[in-house]
Amino acid sequence: MRGRRRILSVVGTLATVLLLMTGATFAAETGPGSVANSDFWRALTLRDYNTRVVLAGTCLLGLAGGVVGTFMLLRKRSLEADVASHAAFPGIGLAFLLTEAFRPGLGKSLPILLAGAFATALLGIGCTHLLTRIRRIREDAALGMVLGVFFGAGVVLLTIIQGLPSGHQAGLSDFVFGKAAALVASDMQVLAGCAVVVVVLCGVSFKALTLLCFDREFAEVQGWPVRGLDWLLTLLIVSVTVIGMQSVGLLLVVALTIIPSAASRFWSDRLPVMVAVAGGLGALSGLLGVLVSAAAPRLAAGAVIVLSATAVFGVSLLLGPRGGAVWEWLRRRSVRVRVGLLDLLRTSYELQERRWSAGEVPRAAELSDFSFTADLLRQVRSWSPARVASLLHYGILVGVIRPDSAGGYRLTEEGGRQALEAVRQHRLWELYLIHYAELPPLHVDSSADLTEHALHPQQIEQLERLLSGTIPPLPPNPHAPIDHAPAIVPPGGVA
Repeated sequence: MRGRRRILSVVGTLATVLLLMTGATFAAETGPGSVANSDFWRALTLRDYNTRVVLAGTCLLGLAGGVVGTFMLLRKRSLEADVASHAAFPGIGLAFLLTEAFRPGLGKSLPILLAGAFATALLGIGCTHLLTRIRRIREDAALGMVLGVFFGAGVVLLTIIQGLPSGHQAGLSDFVFGKAAALVASDMQVLAGCAVVVVVLCGVSFKALTLLCFDREFAEVQGWPVRGLDWLLTLLIVSVTVIGMQSVGLLLVVALTIIPSAASRFWSDRLPVMVAVAGGLGALSGLLGVLVSAAAPRLAAGAVIVLSATAVFGVSLLLGPRGGAVWEWLRRRSVRVRVGLLDLLRTSYELQERRWSAGEVPRAAELSDFSFTADLLRQVRSWSPARVASLLHYGILVGVIRPDSAGGYRLTEEGGRQALEAVRQHRLWELYLIHYAELPPLHVDSSADLTEHALHPQQIEQLERLLSGTIPPLPPNPHAPIDHAPAIVPPGGVA
């Protein structure tokens, strides 16, 4: 069942993606903008060299962000990526100013700018850790303080740089919102190198990072360098954040580390699968974002990539086999129908219970002699007409109820067997509540209704052992006394 659900989810996701791509293709074919159509097809077929470069760069960024973001999500440190991105902003400005001061003309060098961003991003994370050691400052407050201070410093430096003769041509403001279309082959090489390093380091230290994420104290007792592993995670997330600033922008790059990893939780509970899925979803987000931005060149590529990641998350939220909304709705509906049918079978037995003497257990086939109507069920259970009709239809479908010639309904032999089992399970739990939880007999019926269907067979055996020797094969109704019902005495108890 689980495998079939996963296969159906994957097929549903692929169908949704194909539907979106088909819709985009149709819009491109029928849209009025012939230039945009041409750009879309050229991007879809990867004819342009620059498109291939941008596509490769964003996919690698999404892959690395999804992989390392999964560990940060499980470590409950996802927002550190946001701090790192904002704290990296003044580093870009400082690197430009220092380079222009000592080597005029080299201030726009991307490796130098990224090195400055990396240094101040690490400094920002370090400041956050120091602030959280102060007892009166909570972690969220420390994150907000560092984020705001460093971004403010970056804005001040950018204002100073724009006042310089070479400041307007520096293009430092592109790091705020990103400019994926400006990526060149050398930028892609830097992205590819960083992405490969991040993925390889995550793979090599996978066992240690797993222990750190799930049980830090156990990892420390086992001798793992947990503090070093924490800093390794910090270095990895800062690296992904810094290399993604040019394509997605420092304000949005955090989304590529959080959204794919959050979406992967709807696909599997196993960490290796989650990491792989998060990387794949991150790369898929980059792919969709570049294609959509190619179809609509006026839209910012970074924002479109993040919106594509959000769409991927929405599909995962709906169709993911591990807690997806559609599967969760189907599961709850199935449980509600199954529980309702058991309640209906038990009600059909209680309607004819007085046909037998106390302690007498009827055969399953004998229960089919009694005819009941939908109106009678509604009166006894206070169910709505729609619910009664739905349960009767489902009971007929699964073969536990059959309509009779008088317009009523009867239990089949299988329905009688399940009705006897449901009555016994319900009353065992009622007797337990009366004699061990000391609940009044008139109050146990609704409590038993809420719990009896969740009882495991082993729990039923435990109840039977607790009440061993004190109950007949089919316990009497404890809250609707019958004149000839025997007294129930728990072991060592008083009737």
